[in-house]
Amino acid sequence: MKKTYKMQDLDCANCAAKMEAAINKLDGVHAATVSFMSQKLTIEADDARFDEIMQQVVKACRKVEPDCRILL
Repeated sequence: MKKTYKMQDLDCANCAAKMEAAINKLDGVHAATVSFMSQKLTIEADDARFDEIMQQVVKACRKVEPDCRILL
């Protein structure tokens, strides 16, 4: 399943790159991109575990930038 989410308060391109790297390391994630310019997250992950994976994605993003939110 592939979905795109809007992000809020993503402050820098470096943080976006760190988030993207952390998300791509998660089990079940096939591909993920975090765009600082468009403030969007595009993720492709296992259908059966998508909600569980998204919870891990939110935690990974909060570690990099605690103020950033993913609008699910």
